[in-house]
Amino acid sequence: MIVMILGSGPGVVVCRDWSRGAVDRIVAINNAWQVRPDWDYLVHPEDFPNDRHPPETGADRQIITATEYVPANNDYGGIIYAGATMAFSAGYWALAALRPTVLAYLGCDMVYDHKTTHFYGTGTADPLRPDPTLQDLGAKSARLELLAARQGCAVVNLSSSASRLVFARCDIADIRQQKPRALNPASMDRALSAEQALGAICPSGRYWQGPALDATALAGVDQLWRDAHAAACAGSRAA
Repeated sequence: MIVMILGSGPGVVVCRDWSRGAVDRIVAINNAWQVRPDWDYLVHPEDFPNDRHPPETGADRQIITATEYVPANNDYGGIIYAGATMAFSAGYWALAALRPTVLAYLGCDMVYDHKTTHFYGTGTADPLRPDPTLQDLGAKSARLELLAARQGCAVVNLSSSASRLVFARCDIADIRQQKPRALNPASMDRALSAEQALGAICPSGRYWQGPALDATALAGVDQLWRDAHAAACAGSRAA
């Protein structure tokens, strides 16, 4: 199954002219349901304003909230390690619920260096808020890609813009040929073991209501995921 995740970055509008036959499921995040009328799932947080919800859904569309995506994130270690922003929460939900072979991101680059930050104008740069789970967005994307690869799923970026995501770039025409990176199990085990040793687990997902997180320790875990991703990239090139 090919799953495309749509964010609200300015470049997301390029997909309006793409054939639906290129992908099997479309997952929209927050306002991105406005980009295409044929989305299948809308993933949004608890505080997503009611006036931004789609006017209707229908039996063929589903709304996914924290009730669904927090448990899915917990299956992969929890939101603290996943990174508490919707691009990653939606990604882990898709991995758990849809079991794709390719997970393709568009409009989720999380780079905000222009006045037009979102396809609808100017929005809040949520992923750049000061938060110990979001110190290194690249590391969080590396973690997602590697855990996806472990279950046989390639993760790619359909965007041509500058990006904080470390996923391989991909053209929509080539999406069905994508394969997951060759993993380096030892380097992944080091990152996962560091997470387990730190024990920063919050099953409710509301980590801000608990004890303060150790930002330095989490940065160390991020670096281990960076290292694991670098090892996987090297292994893929050598294969």
